[in-house]
Amino acid sequence: MIIVSITPDIALDIGYTYAGGLGVLEGDKFYAAAKLGLEYVVISLLYKNGYVSYDFDDDNNPIPLPQPQPRDFIESLSLEDEFEIKLKGERVQVRAWAYKLNKAKAIFLESIYPGWAKKLIDRLYIEDSIESKFYKYTLLAKAAASYIRRNLDVEKVKYIDLQEAYTAMLPLTLRIPGKYRLVIHTPGPWGHPTFPKYLLEKEYGYRFISSQVVLTEIGLATAREGITVSAKHFDIMGEVLPHFAEKMRYVTNGINIDRWMDPEIRARVERGELSIDDLIDIRKNLRHSLIKFLSSIKSISNIEDSFIVGWCRRVVTYKRPDFVLRLIDDLKDLKIAYVLGGKAHPYDSEGLRFMKAFRKMHKERDNVVYIHEYTVSNARLILKGIDLLLFTPFPGWEASGTSFMKAGVNGVPTLASRDGAAIEFIVDDVNGWLFGEDLRELIDYNVDPKAEEINEKEYEELKKKVEYVYDIRDSDPEKYYQISLNAIRTLAPRVGIERTLKEYYPDILRGIMV
Repeated sequence: MIIVSITPDIALDIGYTYAGGLGVLEGDKFYAAAKLGLEYVVISLLYKNGYVSYDFDDDNNPIPLPQPQPRDFIESLSLEDEFEIKLKGERVQVRAWAYKLNKAKAIFLESIYPGWAKKLIDRLYIEDSIESKFYKYTLLAKAAASYIRRNLDVEKVKYIDLQEAYTAMLPLTLRIPGKYRLVIHTPGPWGHPTFPKYLLEKEYGYRFISSQVVLTEIGLATAREGITVSAKHFDIMGEVLPHFAEKMRYVTNGINIDRWMDPEIRARVERGELSIDDLIDIRKNLRHSLIKFLSSIKSISNIEDSFIVGWCRRVVTYKRPDFVLRLIDDLKDLKIAYVLGGKAHPYDSEGLRFMKAFRKMHKERDNVVYIHEYTVSNARLILKGIDLLLFTPFPGWEASGTSFMKAGVNGVPTLASRDGAAIEFIVDDVNGWLFGEDLRELIDYNVDPKAEEINEKEYEELKKKVEYVYDIRDSDPEKYYQISLNAIRTLAPRVGIERTLKEYYPDILRGIMV
C-alpha cells in the first residue's frame, strides 16, 4: 500500500525547502517511513530561492535575502517525470524531481515554463499578492494530481494526507473519494487561508456560495477525516470548526529519534544502563560542543560557569519572544547565558521587530548569542547542549510543538507554558517544569484586553520558575540531573515518530511494528 503526503514544505538534511515546524515534522516522518520500508511519497514544490535568510544593517534591522538551493541538494535529485498542466488557461511545463531513500520518495515539483509560472514557486511562503498565492498552491494541487495519476498505482494508494490547508485544493482536481485526510497544524488564522470565490470558479469551475472560500473547510468537506496534532489542539479546533467535529481526531506529533537523540545517550538507554553519573558526563561533552560552537560566533564571558538557557523557534508574537527579552533584563544579576534562535517571516513586522531586539541584545550583552539561521543542524547542537529550554507560546495558540521533545530525549528539561503537546508529556518538577494556565479558548492575543493580563501573570510565574530552576541547578544538582534523567526516561519511549506513524497508518504498520 502507498502513502502519499502533500505538504508546502519539508526539511531534509540538505536544502532550503522548509520554514519551520511543519517542514521539520514532515522531514522526520519521511526519514522514519524510509527506515520502516514504507512506500511513502511526499510531494512538495522546488523553491529555487528557498525561504528567507537575513543580514542586518548597522541599526540591527533585519534585511531579508533569498536562500539559493545548495549544489549538494540539487545534485541529490533525479528527474522522474516531465509533463504539462493547465493554469490560467495556459500550458505550464512541470518537472518532478525525486529524492529517494529506500522505498520512500520526496518529490519536488518545478514549474519551468512560462516565466510567470516559474516565478510562482521562487520562494517558500513568500508571495506578492493573494492571486500569486492562490496560483502557487493551485500549481501544487494540479501538478501533484498529474504526478499521482502518471506515476502511482492509484488502486494501491491507501492514504492521501493533506498537510495544512494550503494543500486542500488537491481534491478539487484529483477526485479520489475516501483517501483524503486533512492534517491541521495550527489553530491560528494564518493556517486557514481564504481565497476569493471567483479565483476558484475560474480555475476549478466550482461556484461557491461565500465570496471568500476557507480552504480548511474545503479540505475537511472532501476528506474522510480531519486530524489535529495534539489533544489540546483537538479541543480547540472542535470549538473553531464545530460543524466538522465528528470528523476529527488527534495524533500528537513526535520526533525522529535517529535524527535528534544523542547516540551515546540512546545506546545507554536501550541497554538500560544510563545512570545520573553517566548522564552528567555525556551532558558535559554535549555542553562543551555547544560552547565551542557559540564561541565561534562571539566571545561569551564565563560561559563554562553559566546556566545556559535557550529560546529557539520561529520568531512570531504568539510564541512570546518578549518573555525571554524581559528575562535577560530582569535576571541580569544571575549567571545565565542565553541562546536565542529563529527568524520571522519577512512580511511580519512584529516578528522583524523582535529579530531586531534579539540582534541588539546579541551585540550589546556578552551573555547573549542570537542565531538567526536556526537550521536543523544548529537545532541539533543547541537542543542537546543547553541547560534549560524555554517553551513559551500564548495558551491556546501552539498546536503541538516538538522542541521540548528534542531537548528532553537528550536530558535537557523544558520550562513550558501549558500549551500544545507539552501538557501531554511534561509533569511539573518531575521531568521538566510548567507555568501559566491551561486555557482552552482561542483568545486573540493582539486585541483582547484579557491577553495583556494573562501575559503579565504568566511572565511573573515564568520568571519565578527560571529562578527556581537556576537555584536547583546551583544548590541541588542531584535533583536537577534527576529531572534531566526523568525527561529521557519518560519522553524517549513516547515521542518517537514511529508512534505517530502507527497512529496515522495503523493498518499498514500493524505487520511491521510490534
